[in-house]
Amino acid sequence: MLANKFTALPRSTINLARSHQLRRQFHASSANMTIKAYFDITWTGPKVNVDQSGKPTGTDGEVKERSGRINFELFDDVVPKTAENFRALCTKEKGFGYAGSKFHRVIPDFMLQGGDFTRGNGTGGKSIYGEKFADENFKLTHNKPYLLSMANAGPNTNGSQFFITTVVTSWLDGRHVVFGQVTPGDVEGMSIVKSLEACGTQSGGLKYKQGVPTITAAGAS
Repeated sequence: MLANKFTALPRSTINLARSHQLRRQFHASSANMTIKAYFDITWTGPKVNVDQSGKPTGTDGEVKERSGRINFELFDDVVPKTAENFRALCTKEKGFGYAGSKFHRVIPDFMLQGGDFTRGNGTGGKSIYGEKFADENFKLTHNKPYLLSMANAGPNTNGSQFFITTVVTSWLDGRHVVFGQVTPGDVEGMSIVKSLEACGTQSGGLKYKQGVPTITAAGAS
């Protein structure tokens, strides 16, 4: 069983305490996306194949160096400030961003966490608005896998760290800002997410230390 938090503050965490919310929420699938982004990624591990819906269909079981691209759509109509932060960090137009950073925490049946490009261990990162910025809103919910959401160290502590869900994580609603998703139908991208998930452990560490998942390039339009 996972602990209530990844680690003690100030490390950017995903709080696992369940919340019961009374306000109206929107499912992520209802948003309209205009910003597109991508990560080119390298890692060491097996390849997990998926179908068009993202459901795993099998694995080759071979641990070796891999590379590929994940395409994203950002929900900039619902969370424009959060989406713009991610977009600008992908393009590195502010002089800093995701290229060269790693996925430092991977937990199977939960999520992949990355975006700490200053320290690489979950204690760093920064936004384009300063070190931290406030939670924009919680209209979008963690209602499916392959969603992009902001990692944080508590309310209003968003920086650059994010996570990609691999399952429904509704207990995170109201605590983490959902701002995008892996592009539906991007079989390669969804396969990479599931392949990276297969490299993780329940403690968040990685099985294969020789090839930590790394964002070699990123971009957006």
